Amino acid sequence: MKPDRLNALTDGVVAIAITIIVLELPVPEEPTLAALRAVIPMLLAYTLTFINIGIFWNNHHHMLAVTKLVDGRVLWANLALLFFISLMPFVIRWIDEAGFVSLPTAAYGVVLLGAALSYQALERSIMRVEGEQSELRSAIGVDVKAWASAIAYLAAVGLAFVAPVASILIYVLNASAWFIPDRRIEEAHKRRR
Repeated sequence: MKPDRLNALTDGVVAIAITIIVLELPVPEEPTLAALRAVIPMLLAYTLTFINIGIFWNNHHHMLAVTKLVDGRVLWANLALLFFISLMPFVIRWIDEAGFVSLPTAAYGVVLLGAALSYQALERSIMRVEGEQSELRSAIGVDVKAWASAIAYLAAVGLAFVAPVASILIYVLNASAWFIPDRRIEEAHKRRR
């Protein structure tokens, strides 16, 4: 099977998740700077979520650009990734309703961790179906950055019960590390052309 339909489904789910996030943005109750300042923390949280979804989509796009074959395991791994992406609007809305408190902040990290692990499972599934000649395998090798990111998410989840703001800082730093798409995959894609 070719990855075209997988890519199209992912694009659709990501577009819907981003749309839901945008529709849920808090609006200032009055046309004043004070009212705008009151929603800035949540506006930043929504921005972080938008960026995280964008990071997963961007890296997914680059990964599928070097993918030639998919099978059932790849489809299920991709669905797991989409499941966690689809939960992002829920957890960000929970934070909006409850505030930057322990459980919603930890849940945000659990969703990010689930998405990160699902993304890694998707990478491994693609490499397995394509075998030794996989361009993705030669580009990625051992993905230390992905494992370090997952460990950071896990630490942030635990830290959320002690210092939720510190957890959010870890989420921001982790997103910063992934903001630029994986150059190893871009190089593999350039070689393929």
